[in-house]
Amino acid sequence: MPFVIPQDDKRTTLVGKTGSGKTQAGIWQLSERSIDLMPWYILDFKRDKLINQIPYLQESTLENPIASQPGVYIVHPLPDDTEAVEAFLWKLWAHENVGLFIDEGYMLGNSPAFRALLTQGRSKNIPLIVLSQRPVWISRFAFSEADYFQVFWLNDARDRKTIQSFIPFDLEKRLPAYYSVWYDIGADETLILKPVPSRREILNRFSQRLAPVVETAQKNTKPRIRAI
Repeated sequence: MPFVIPQDDKRTTLVGKTGSGKTQAGIWQLSERSIDLMPWYILDFKRDKLINQIPYLQESTLENPIASQPGVYIVHPLPDDTEAVEAFLWKLWAHENVGLFIDEGYMLGNSPAFRALLTQGRSKNIPLIVLSQRPVWISRFAFSEADYFQVFWLNDARDRKTIQSFIPFDLEKRLPAYYSVWYDIGADETLILKPVPSRREILNRFSQRLAPVVETAQKNTKPRIRAI
C-alpha cells in the first residue's frame, strides 16, 4: 500500500518527541491538503519557526470572525487563553467547512469544543491534523477518533504505551532519525515512512499552492498577509 495524503473527511494524529520530525511532517501534510479550496487554521501555541515561515500565511486572532476565503490562517494563543480558545473552537464548529491544524494538542486538555470537533468534524467537513509530543496528556478522543496515525520516536515509556494500544506495531523498536510509523486505521495497514521533504521544498509547495489564491483574493480585498 503506497502512502497517500489523507482526504478532507479524515483526521490525522501525529505524535513524537521534540526534534523527531513531527512538526515538519505535519506541515508537509498541510501543504498538500485543501488549502487552496477552503480556509485552514493553525493553532500555534509554541511559535514554531517552520510554521511561521509558511508563505502567504495570514495572521488572525481568537476574536476574529472565521474566514470564508481559502488559505492558511494562523492564531497564536497564550497558555492562559483557555476560555478564548474554547470559544474559538466552537466558532469553527459552528462555521463548518474549515480545516484545523493543532500544534501541541495537549494544550487543549479536555476541551469540550475540541472533543466535539474530533467526534463531529467529519459531518461538518472540518478535517483535523493534531500534533502532540506528550500523548499521555492529550484527550484520548484525538486517538479514538483518528483515521490515521503518524508516530515518531517517543522518549517516555508512558507515551509509547498510550499509542501502542491503537497501533499494531511494536513502538519499542526505534527507527532511524526522522522515520515514522504510518497507520491507516480503516485499512488496518502499517507503513514505515522515510523522512518527509526538506523545509525548503515544503515552503515552496505552500507558495505554489497559495500564490494563485492570494492573487485572486487581492482583486477584491486587501487582506493582512505576509509573503516571503
